[in-house]
Amino acid sequence: MIKGIGTTAIGESFEGYMLIKDVIKGVTSNGKPFLTLMLRDKTGEIEAKLWDTTKEDETVCVPEQIIKLAGEINQFRGKAQLKILSFRPSQPTDDVHVSDFVEKAPIEKEELTEKLTEAIFEMQNPTLQRLVRAFIRKYQEDLLVYPAATKNHHEYVSGLAHHIVSMLAIARELHKLYPEMNKDLLYAGIILHDLGKLKELSGIVTTSYTLEGKLLGHIPMMVEEIGLMAKDLQIEGEEVTILQHLILSHHGKAEWGSPKPPLVREAEVLHLIDLMDAKLNMMNRALSKVKPGEFTERMFAMDNRSFYKPIFEEK
Repeated sequence: MIKGIGTTAIGESFEGYMLIKDVIKGVTSNGKPFLTLMLRDKTGEIEAKLWDTTKEDETVCVPEQIIKLAGEINQFRGKAQLKILSFRPSQPTDDVHVSDFVEKAPIEKEELTEKLTEAIFEMQNPTLQRLVRAFIRKYQEDLLVYPAATKNHHEYVSGLAHHIVSMLAIARELHKLYPEMNKDLLYAGIILHDLGKLKELSGIVTTSYTLEGKLLGHIPMMVEEIGLMAKDLQIEGEEVTILQHLILSHHGKAEWGSPKPPLVREAEVLHLIDLMDAKLNMMNRALSKVKPGEFTERMFAMDNRSFYKPIFEEK
């Protein structure tokens, strides 16, 4: 188990370097300023509190700044929280770099590219294959490095490609059980469903939402892009409309962000695969940070549940 903030237990002290991802200024009930920091290293993220702050503290504590700190891990509302006791900004002699604090997908970019290429070669519908190839050519560089989200699931370098490749693997097995499904349509929906996040999200280090992301969202942006790409390729027909529907409906419900519910079999399957892969990614990463016989911290995206890691091992 890699030692870091993600593997430090509640009640333990922590000392080391961390990257500031986000900063929020606050004032206590008695008028004293404090900072809420979101800190990260390769093992995970944690919210931290810096009390009785000064103007100098606010100048130092900015996103993408590396700091060396000492503190204590406490529990607040079911989640770990770091109380900072002392800190300083990193120095050139510390030999630490932003890339040292960015979590990466467990699969290398070359393998992710290979898996994507294999799936595209499996596709037999020329219209869907042309559309998918065009988008991969347009976005391949960013696709292979962007996270899939700012938090919760696949929120690491190459997370988007990792999410897509994992979903393709699930789809391939499901098609063996249910050969009636249109595999080409499902593959196309999986590969394109989250590409709008390349415009919705700002980048790979301190990922946040862009103006387009906040005002439009990745689903409407991608639906529009598919229409424009089809026009550029002089493609017409039902495939384009249904593929757009898969993108529109992949969150499943209006309250989850989908303008339309799934009304095509492959749209429903895309939604279920997306949900499954996202939830398993969250649970697996949380469970990897606790010992057998312990519960994970509460996960907001999992209905604020804590998950137990059984003591017995799978034989």
